[in-house]
Amino acid sequence: MRVLLDENLPHQLRRFFVDDIEVVTVSYRGWDGKENGELLTIAASEFDVFITTDQGIPNQQNLDNFEIGIILLEAESNRLEDLAPLISQVNVVLKTVKNKEIVRIKSQRVKK
Repeated sequence: MRVLLDENLPHQLRRFFVDDIEVVTVSYRGWDGKENGELLTIAASEFDVFITTDQGIPNQQNLDNFEIGIILLEAESNRLEDLAPLISQVNVVLKTVKNKEIVRIKSQRVKK
């Protein structure tokens, strides 16, 4: 499985994924600054899942247009120490996430 981490996520998160998951960052691919629609279109041709903290994606994009699953992380910040604890849940979700599906993974510390 190939996973793309959004540009707003720390690249150090890659080390928390299980070994059979290939994790690449938007920056590594040279896609920094692309708008979400364009990014999802090009990402879908190479990746199975896109991981982001951008809470606007579900409202801004028609996800039926993209052949990629999306995992939306909700944490206190985009810092490694806030996001790393969520990756064990991400590893589980990656086994079942489908194209055109959004799965939210929320930190226990995030206020409702």
